[in-house]
Amino acid sequence: MNGVTGRMGHHQHLVRSILALREEGGIEVGDGTRLWPEPVLVGRSEHKLRALAGRYGLDAWTTDLDSVLGDPATDIYFDAQATAAREGAVHKALAAGKHVYCEKPTALDHGGALDLHHRAVQAGVKHGVVQDKLFLPGIRKLKRLLDGGFFGRVLSVRGEFGYWVFEGDWQPAQRPSWNYRDPDAGITADMFPHWEYVLRELFGPIRSVQAHMATHIPRRWDERGVPYEAAADDAVYAILELEGGIVAQLNSSWAVRVHREELLELQVDGTEGSAVAGLRNCRAQHRSATPRPVWNPDVPVTEDFRAQWQEVPDNGNAGEDTNAFKAQWELFLRHVALDEPWRFGLDAGARGVRLGLLARSSARDGRKRLLAVSGPEAREGAAP
Repeated sequence: MNGVTGRMGHHQHLVRSILALREEGGIEVGDGTRLWPEPVLVGRSEHKLRALAGRYGLDAWTTDLDSVLGDPATDIYFDAQATAAREGAVHKALAAGKHVYCEKPTALDHGGALDLHHRAVQAGVKHGVVQDKLFLPGIRKLKRLLDGGFFGRVLSVRGEFGYWVFEGDWQPAQRPSWNYRDPDAGITADMFPHWEYVLRELFGPIRSVQAHMATHIPRRWDERGVPYEAAADDAVYAILELEGGIVAQLNSSWAVRVHREELLELQVDGTEGSAVAGLRNCRAQHRSATPRPVWNPDVPVTEDFRAQWQEVPDNGNAGEDTNAFKAQWELFLRHVALDEPWRFGLDAGARGVRLGLLARSSARDGRKRLLAVSGPEAREGAAP
């Protein structure tokens, strides 16, 4: 597990996924057999790794990636490093014949991401990319509504994601400064790989994107309190057209104060009903129960519009009450050990990288970008 001293690698992947699975006694696979994950912590800082291993009672850690990749007892390489370091490390893991599971973006450019996919196929190893949003309880409830035909014909999707990341001068920032120093590490590169798989898996492939990027907070302070000029975008606003005519409007911002119930919300509107899904909750309003609002700005609003929506219950459905990262880790481990089905490979990672690059290209010249086909090597062009 490379990059576990970082925020995401530590909390979500190590503690809430791998260690949580160990606390449950491993993964039951039948006949009394259990999969038992043995993490090897990898990173650049010996001090941080030793402290992390001691904190959780782990023995295996190293700053020497090559040595652990050369160990035949290690089956899977996981990467949660900064994006710039990921592609080279995954190359090494694939060359060593390891199964690979990694965070996104998988590379800085589409060609590099696609090359990782081809190398994994040639090596004959299992490979996966984190697609955590699909495993959130709220999104799973939304998928249940979609599968049940609740919406009729889906018309549109409106997504709001983000929160205020402190500048770092009078309150510490919640994100590392490299997110803002590196022009390739802004919120577009961070969020569009998420938007690609969420939209594709729920509603269908993306056919076009038009985006506007902004650096709303141009001056920030790093972890040592030193001011610096932000080189990366901290907000992106986009309109995407999906196969079948669905229109998606997505706002992603680290410079917005939250006036939502959750940090991520998706509103889906269809001919037969609508729903709003967040990280954990989902509320719906069917056509038969839709009120009849009337525009009249001259009188006070007396309706409680949110109270007119119905909470979608979890009904004890498997996975709807578990950590999203842990749920996907379990699936990947079963895929490696038991060859169970899996569809979130490095090709999915390449599609996410491509969409992020197309959004940035669209923002630079103000032109819509078209996605001609739906595979990882899809062509793209600028609309007139």
